[in-house]
Amino acid sequence: VQLQASGGGLVQAGGSLRLSCVASTRISSSESIAWFRQAPGKEREFVATVRRSGGATYYADSVKGRFTISKDAAKNTVYLQMNSLKPDDTAVYYCGSTRGSTSTYHDVTMYNYWGQGTQVTVSS
Repeated sequence: VQLQASGGGLVQAGGSLRLSCVASTRISSSESIAWFRQAPGKEREFVATVRRSGGATYYADSVKGRFTISKDAAKNTVYLQMNSLKPDDTAVYYCGSTRGSTSTYHDVTMYNYWGQGTQVTVSS
């Protein structure tokens, strides 16, 4: 699976962006897709995921209520709608895919494939 992330940019605090993660092939029923982010000098951290079966979604506490992850299977695409953006959201955002279990959705080491990343910069 090859993943292509896009949609990043520069936005003022309080603004919105929508990221897209397009898969080169159909997102199979065994794959779950997640968004992670990495700020300069920090480790890559979990943001949100949509699970392979049932479409359950999970979010990091820091983005809960502001970000929404969704999947369009017909377009092989997963979206991350980001509202009420804060300067602390500034990072490179990556999408990844995993066949791991629900208990490991936040574990970056469980992801097999990654997109190239898209920069999100939120100015104060």
